[in-house]
Amino acid sequence: MHASRLFSRRALGALILSASFAGALSAPTPLHAAPATPASLVEDFHARLVAVMKDAKTLGFQGRYDRLTPAITGTFHLRLMTQITSGAPWRKASETEKKALVAAFSTVSVATYAARFSGFSGQHFETLGVKPGARETQLVMTRLVNPGDENVALTYVTKRVEGAWRVIDVVLASGISELALRKSEYRQILQQGGVPGLTTALNAKAAELEAGTKPNG
Repeated sequence: MHASRLFSRRALGALILSASFAGALSAPTPLHAAPATPASLVEDFHARLVAVMKDAKTLGFQGRYDRLTPAITGTFHLRLMTQITSGAPWRKASETEKKALVAAFSTVSVATYAARFSGFSGQHFETLGVKPGARETQLVMTRLVNPGDENVALTYVTKRVEGAWRVIDVVLASGISELALRKSEYRQILQQGGVPGLTTALNAKAAELEAGTKPNG
């Protein structure tokens, strides 16, 4: 997919966390010191995304996956996001089942970025401002400047968890919450198969994403 089309509003809505490692991801574990503010957290994430885009062809799918894993696990609170999107079934699940679901949610999140961030044609991100949100969150308003195509507004919902800021949701310009989309998408799977069923479905989706990048990765 050409990079200029990668970041249309529709494609970006499908991209963002559509996003492993069981016990290690029970809480975020960045490989560097956590950014001190919501804005610096998001800006650091954006910088690493653009760096991967610039090297995307050389890296291939697996290289992109490896580079994006610490960026995503250090930016997003994946366990909290998994808990929110799985709703009531999460409360009924064992800790082993919860860890397996967080791992699957994390895997498909990173795999989605690795599959989609497959090129670069001059894109860059701008931070537009930060404002308070509901329930002690901070909203980081940004814009993806997309040469030759439509710019895309993105608002990152950040929350201080265990002393560090983490992204817990992303909202598009239309007001669509990524977590709300995922919760709706997962509802039927959870009703039919519970947490184990959703874990299986997410792992299968991650495998499909990887397979879809071959042979040109």
